[in-house]
Amino acid sequence: MNPTHIEHIGIAVKDLQKAIQLYEHLLGMPCYAVEEVADQRVRTAFFQVGQTKIELLETTSPDGPIGRFIEKKGEGIHHIAFAVEDLPGALQQMRTAGVQLIDAQPRKGAEGLSIAFLHPKSTMGVLTELCSHR
Repeated sequence: MNPTHIEHIGIAVKDLQKAIQLYEHLLGMPCYAVEEVADQRVRTAFFQVGQTKIELLETTSPDGPIGRFIEKKGEGIHHIAFAVEDLPGALQQMRTAGVQLIDAQPRKGAEGLSIAFLHPKSTMGVLTELCSHR
């Protein structure tokens, strides 16, 4: 897979505006982007911390992935995302290694990234995202 860095850590939140205010205070820096990803039923907010981002995720629908996550587990860390140079190649490598994929093919994510998720059953309970610039 050869990740280049941790691209971001996704944190599920109930109220994006409250979470932005909290993280702006905690990190001492402004949120640099808010974006809605309609097909994932989520609104996101980003903070840049060195080479890694913090992504706050608020559901736009109770039956969306973040809504279901919060209902089941509450607010908190949702996933970790690794940047890779060749996302289709990384997915093929994971498939060959027997890793269960949520996404067999890359799809559109926030900030213009191509993304794909690995199933937490194959990654010791951690929802893992792979992403690359298109």
